[in-house]
Amino acid sequence: MPKVLILNGPNLNLLGRREPDIYGPTKLDDLETTLGSNAPQGMELSFFQTNHEGEMIERIHQLMDTPVEGIVINPAAWTHTSVALRDALIAINTPLVEVHISNIHARDAFRRHSYVSDIALAVIAGCGIQGYAFALETLNQKLKG
Repeated sequence: MPKVLILNGPNLNLLGRREPDIYGPTKLDDLETTLGSNAPQGMELSFFQTNHEGEMIERIHQLMDTPVEGIVINPAAWTHTSVALRDALIAINTPLVEVHISNIHARDAFRRHSYVSDIALAVIAGCGIQGYAFALETLNQKLKG
């Protein structure tokens, strides 16, 4: 059974409350419940969200001792700022899909650069929370070979 870790960066704990016109009305807990119920057959999901970059990096480092088969990551603001996050993801060498709820390319100019995109299997942006389901399906197809 493939294990997939879904990582969410800063401010995503505020889903459903923060700028619902951009990020939608769904809360993070509800998103996790929906993804868990609708994951591709046989896929085991775990979730982690933090507003602290060091905690995110430590969680990624743990994958060296307890690996997963795939990662879905919404790095949020760290997408555009964190070389440390990128380095941690490279170190574990696990297939990953980058997800953004909004279309980062249609927003502020600084949001158009990602330190993660070029190491990801795919980047899904602007599909709302449905992007997470697309990411899981992308990983599922990759893992099936």
